[in-house]
Amino acid sequence: MNIKQAKDYIENTVRLYLKRDEFGEYRIPVVRQRPVFLLGVPGIGKTAIMEQIAQELHIALVSYSMTHHTRQSALGLPFISHREYNGMKYDVSEYTMSEIIASIYEVMEKSGILEGILFLDEINCVSETLAPSMLQFLQYKVFGRHKAPDGWVIVTAGNPPEYNKSVREFDVVTMDRLKVLCVEADYKAWKEYAQQKGIHVAILSFLELKKEYFYRIETTVDGRSYVTARGWEDLSEILSLYEEEGMQADETLVEQYIRNERVVKEFTAYYDLFNKYKKEYQIEEILEGEMQAQTIERARVAAFDERLSLLGMLMDKIQSEIREDMETSDYLVALLKKLKAVKAVLDKGALSDGAGQVSLTQMLENQIQGQKKQMESAQMAGSFSEGEKRKGRRILKFLEESKKQILLEGGLEGKEAFALLKTFFDRQALSLKTETDRTGRRLENLFAFVEEAFAKGNEMLILVTELTVNNNSARFIGQFGCEAYERHNKELMLSERSNGLLEEVSALDLDGEL
Repeated sequence: MNIKQAKDYIENTVRLYLKRDEFGEYRIPVVRQRPVFLLGVPGIGKTAIMEQIAQELHIALVSYSMTHHTRQSALGLPFISHREYNGMKYDVSEYTMSEIIASIYEVMEKSGILEGILFLDEINCVSETLAPSMLQFLQYKVFGRHKAPDGWVIVTAGNPPEYNKSVREFDVVTMDRLKVLCVEADYKAWKEYAQQKGIHVAILSFLELKKEYFYRIETTVDGRSYVTARGWEDLSEILSLYEEEGMQADETLVEQYIRNERVVKEFTAYYDLFNKYKKEYQIEEILEGEMQAQTIERARVAAFDERLSLLGMLMDKIQSEIREDMETSDYLVALLKKLKAVKAVLDKGALSDGAGQVSLTQMLENQIQGQKKQMESAQMAGSFSEGEKRKGRRILKFLEESKKQILLEGGLEGKEAFALLKTFFDRQALSLKTETDRTGRRLENLFAFVEEAFAKGNEMLILVTELTVNNNSARFIGQFGCEAYERHNKELMLSERSNGLLEEVSALDLDGEL
C-alpha cells in the first residue's frame, strides 16, 4: 500500500481501539489491541502521517526514535527495594519508570488529553541489549514494571533490512502480535500531500515530467545513491529560502538533499530553465487578464515540458492565494464563534464592573487566557498542526488588540464596547471578501488563458483535475464559486468521478449579526 492508504488504515485502527461501550470500557480490550508495525522504505513520510492522525483525531502524540535508546533509558534504572515476606526481610531489584512511559504521563498531565498514540520509530534497529525488553513491550505494552496507560495506542515503524544494516528481523511469535503494514513509495499519494504542504512548484513540475525520479535507491560503483520523499521536501524548504534571499541554487546545494548524480544534474538544469520561464512569462499579467498576444502564441507552440512548467507556475500562484484566503476564512469562522459566545454572556449580564455594566474587557481577557491554554495543550500533546497554530495566533492577536483598543477608547463597556468590537471583526470580514473576489477573478483569468493558449488539450484537464483534488481549491470553489471551473468540469465529466470532493463548507456570514 502507499503512505496515504497506510494513514487511513492506521487512523481507522486508532479510532476503533479507542471506541468505548456504554460502560466506558474499550470495545477491543487493551490486551487485544495489537500494535501497528509500519514497515516501509526510508523517507516516505511515516512520521508525518502520525502527526496528521493525532491532529485529526484530537489526541496526543509521543514520538521516539528507538535507535537513540539504551536498555537503561528505555527500561529504567535499577534500584534496591526493601521488602518483607513471611516475617523475613529481602532486598529486591526494581526499576525506575521508563523515560518513554514517563513521557506519556507527562504529556497527559500537561495537555489534559488522556488518550493518544505512542509512536516508536526504527523499532527493528534497537540495540542487542534492548531487543528482549522491546519485544516484551510489543507483546505486553510493559517496560520493566511499568505499563503504557490504557487509551494509548502503540504504533511502530521500521525499514526493511535491505535499507538498513542495523535491522534485526522479528521472530514469528512477535510478528504474530503485530498488525503489519508494508508501505511502498508512491508519487501520486505523495503529490497530494506535497500540494497541501506547499512543496516548491519547480520540484512538483519536474517530478510530473520525471516520476521515476521521485524515489529511488541504487547501489553503484561509488556506493549507495538515493532519492527520497524526505529529500525533496527538505530541498523545497531550502530552495524557497534561497529565493527569498536572492541566492543562487546550484548542484552543490541540490546534492546535499538528493544523493543521485544523474537526478541532481537533471533537476538543477530543469530548475535553471524553470527560472528562465518564470522571468519570461508574465505570470501576474496573465492572472490579471492582461494577456499579451506574443505570450499566448509562445505558450501555444511551446514544447510540452515548457507548457507544463508554465501551467505549474500559474497554478502554484493561484493555489497559494486560495490557501491564504481559506486560512483567513477558517480563522474568521473560529473567531466568530468566540465573539458570539462573548455576546451571549454580554446579553445575560453575567459579569459586572460594579456599576451595573458588563465588563467586556474582562470577557476578552477570559477568551485570551482560554485561547492560550488551548494552544499550550495542543502544543504539549504534539497534535498542533502549523495551520492550527497560525489560526490560533491570529485569534489571539485579534482578541489582544481589540482589548487594547477598547481600553484606549476610555474604558467603553457594554453594548458600546461590543459595537466597536464588531467593527473590528467586520473590517477583517470585508477585507476577506475583497480578497476572495480578487482571487476569483484571477482564477477566471487563468481559465481564460488556458482556453486561449491550449484550447481544450491536456492542460485544461490538468488544471481542472488539480483544482478538484486540492482540498483548499475545492473548498474555495464550493464556497465562492467559479463559472469557468463549473463549465469545464462538466465538459470533462470530472464531477462524477470526484463525488464528494466539492462539499460546500459553511459559508462565512459576513453580513449576519454577532
